[in-house]
Order: sequence, then C-alpha cells, then structure tokens
Amino acid sequence: MEKTQNTLKKLKNAPGVEGPVVAIIMDGVGLAKESAGNAVKLARTPNLDCLMASRPCLALKAHGVAVGLPGDDDMGNSEVGHNALGAGQVFAQGAKLVSQSIETKKLFSGKGWLDIVSNCVKNSSTLHFLGLFSDGNVHSNVSHLRALIEGAKEAGVKRVRVHILLDGRDVGETSALDYVVPFEEFLDGIRTKDFDVKIASGGGRMNITMDRYEANWGMVEKGWKIHVLGEGRRFGCAKEAIETYRKEIGCIDQDLPGFVIDDGGEPAGTVNDGDSVVFFNFRGDRAIEISRAFETENFDKFDRVRFPKVVYAGMLEYDGDLHIPKRYLVAPPEITGTMGEYLARAGVTQLAISETQKYGHVTYFWNGNRSGKYDEKTETYVEIPSDVVPFEQRPWMKCAEITDKLIECIEENKYRFIRVNFPNGDMVGHTGSLDATVVSMEALDLCLGRILKAIDKAKGMAIITADHGNADEMYEIDKKTGEPKKNKDGSFKAKTSHTLNPVPCIFYDNFTADRYSVKQGSFGLSNVAATLVNLLGYEKPAVWDESMIELK
Repeated sequence: MEKTQNTLKKLKNAPGVEGPVVAIIMDGVGLAKESAGNAVKLARTPNLDCLMASRPCLALKAHGVAVGLPGDDDMGNSEVGHNALGAGQVFAQGAKLVSQSIETKKLFSGKGWLDIVSNCVKNSSTLHFLGLFSDGNVHSNVSHLRALIEGAKEAGVKRVRVHILLDGRDVGETSALDYVVPFEEFLDGIRTKDFDVKIASGGGRMNITMDRYEANWGMVEKGWKIHVLGEGRRFGCAKEAIETYRKEIGCIDQDLPGFVIDDGGEPAGTVNDGDSVVFFNFRGDRAIEISRAFETENFDKFDRVRFPKVVYAGMLEYDGDLHIPKRYLVAPPEITGTMGEYLARAGVTQLAISETQKYGHVTYFWNGNRSGKYDEKTETYVEIPSDVVPFEQRPWMKCAEITDKLIECIEENKYRFIRVNFPNGDMVGHTGSLDATVVSMEALDLCLGRILKAIDKAKGMAIITADHGNADEMYEIDKKTGEPKKNKDGSFKAKTSHTLNPVPCIFYDNFTADRYSVKQGSFGLSNVAATLVNLLGYEKPAVWDESMIELK
C-alpha cells in the first residue's frame, strides 16, 4: 500500500458513533425549485421529504471551480464529483488540465504528441482523432479537437480523419448539427492540397464505442466496426447521416446508430497498419474499453477481425494503475492523500458498493483515479451487475439489489465506513424521460427508507448527498424567464445533461447528533471527507478542506 506523509490522529472529543458511518450518494439528484421538469420534486418521496424537513441539510456546490473545473459555467459530473468526495480537496481536473496544456503549448512538445505525429510524418500515414464531439466539458471539448488538428497540420501531418461520437447528453439532446456544421466549415478553412482532413465516421455515444465498466462490450464492438473497419451504413457527410436517422428513427443524438462517410465508393477513413490514433476524451471511464481494444494484443472481448498496428494515445492516462493507455498527451491530475488511503492506513474497515454503472465511481474515482484497493484486509468492494436495458425501460435499475446487499453488510457489523452509490437519478435522467426519472426517484426513496432503519438498528449514522444535479432539471430552462423551453409543437424541450444546481447534504443521526453541530456556510463536495473522518473519530488531514461539523 502506498504511504502518505501523515496518518490520521484520533480526536479527543470524538462524537462516538457506535455503528457504521454511511455515505449515501444519490447520483444526479440536485436541489432546484419546483417546476414542470423537476423529477425530484414531482416524485412521491416521503422519506427524502421527511429528511429534508427534519434533519440538518446543507446545499453543496458540485460544479465548476468547486470540483476543479475551469469555470462556474461548467457542469459537474460523476467523475470529478467522486474525486472531490473521496479526496477531501479540489484538484485541477481533465478539462482544465487539457486547456492549460494546449494554451501553454506543453501538449505539443510532450512525448505522447511527438510519438503520434512523427509516426504519421515518417510513414506518410493517417492520424485519426476519435472522441465525444461537443463542448459539454464533461468527457471532452470540441475546442481541444480543433487545436489538435491545427497542431497536426503544423507538425507536417498530411492526412487526418475524424471519428465523431455525438453527444446529446452533456449538451442539448438534438444539438449535433450545432457542432457538425461549424466544424465542417473549420475543416474547409484548414484543408489544403497538402493537408487532407475530413470526418470519416460517427454515431451516438450511447450506441457505439463509449461503454464503461464493461457493462456492454457490444457497444465497443459496433464502434470498432464503424471507425476501424469502415463497416456500416454510408452517407455523403455527417449532416446527411444525422438528418436521415432523425427522420427514420426519431432518436436523440446519444442513441443515433453508427455511420460511415463514403469517399468515392470507399470508407473515408479506416484505421490501418502504421496509422496513429488519438482518443481525445479527457475523462477516463468511457475511454478505457476502446483503449484496450486498440492496445491489447491478446484481446478476447469481441472479434476485432483486424488488429491494425497503430501508435495510439489517449488525451490523458485513463487508469493510472493499469496504465491505460500506455501513451497519453496530457498528464492526469495526481490525486494523493485520499480518504480511502488514510482510512486504510488507520485500519478502518471500509465497504464500497454500487451497480456496474457507478461501481467505478465509489472505487476508482473515489480513490483518486486509482484501481484496486489500498488494503485487501480492511476493504471490501461489491459490484451488483447492471442490466443491459435502456434505463427508461427499467428506471429502478438495481437499487433494490444494492439495498439488499447493503443492509446485509450493515447487519454483519463489520464495516466502520460504508459508501454506496445509487445511479438512478443520473442514468435515467440522461434519457430525457421525465416519467421514467420520476419512477427512478420513487424507487430510490423506498430504498432509503429501508436503509435508514438498518442504520438505526446498528446505531450508525448517514450522510446523504449527491455528486451533481440531473433529475432536478429534466427540461431545458430559458435563462431569461426561468421557465422550461418549448418545442415547436408546444411540448417541453427535454434536457439530458447535468445541471448547475447544488446538491443536498443531509445528516441523519439518531444517536450522536447532540455531540456536534452542523456549520452554516458555503461548502462543496470536497468538504464531505473531513466531515466523515470527524464522525469516525479522527482529525482531518491538514491538506483537506474543512469539516462541516463543529464538535462539542
């Protein structure tokens, strides 16, 4: 186990929580006023309503600079949210790191970039850029892609192909053309007889390529066939593909099928031996599987048909322990001194549990982008396999199964600290279905009621919070009027992205609440770790942000 400079010191006036201290993460559940699109408020949630009315509750910042993003117009996300929750302090995150590296030109002098471009120049081969095509700033930013293409031209690369994964999740659900049209104009402006650049393939992010946590390798296989093999329905351009699929299927951007751009009867840009490939997402969870497909020699997740020998790089290193990918353009944030590490060094038994969709968030991201455990003896990680079903069709997801296992573990009286993530509010919220998201919140609320009874029986306490908002704002909001936007037919315009709203932080404690007081002030997700450590009977590390409780 890695060592930190200091260990946790015991508090002299510890609150003395006898049972477990439980952190319940209601993923994607933010605080917002009642509205036609607030699924959190529209749902029947007697347990959550009672908690909000009768228990100490703070509103935590969960977006922008409070979680390490460039500015307060940047939505929070599950990755940076869980980093902040687990780290106890704010680290500069992916979008900010990449932007700084591009602005200072550091990226273009780094070994990763030089390997990529020199390979193409030496072999007169193609440089492929693949990634999420929007400015949502959660997984990627199209401005970074433009800078990379400009950098490739300046470095002497002669041929570039772009493979676009349409968003509709971190940005408007049908906003793809808002990015494609100006991007095509950008390509027209930079293209010359010596610099051949064009879009080669694409598809919706929830249909191809961007699976995570090995929930559905079939998505990655579909993406491989589209991007690498050039196997898929062909269109003259990306705009034609998007407009055709919308008319035929009526789906939103994230669900659009894959497409291949036709170039004189051939795919515009298959990936071949000697090429270079850059996956330009900076967030790791949905970048790891496609990276493995490009880098792993003995690969058994699907039949790749061809395994081109390429020089591959990610925007960042997506897994620091497994070193995926082997080559990257920007060094990821070095998150050290996490809560998980400090507790492991102190011998505190820990349980982390969620279903597949968010399992990595209470393990990998909570531990500062670190795979594996700090201490096999004191840590237990439990993954409940997620269903491979559209979330709006089964909005309760695996909340009941997570709750069953969580209660079983509480009753074992084995764990001092427990963290659990319920993905419902986020994953169902991303579908844009208000009705399904309401159901997801009601299912979560039933589980909360069961969990709190088990915590009481064990004489424990819970902090109930979230990593960012989503379910709280299911319709696009007009900034001028504050009212939901409407489509041409009068219906409300669905919103599938995260929100800028704060998240709740509820203190549920029926045994030791009189031994501390909850401070009033401006706090963020990074203040949760110090608070939890205090409740466990330890002083917070000096480098962490302050605790939200005052001990008596």
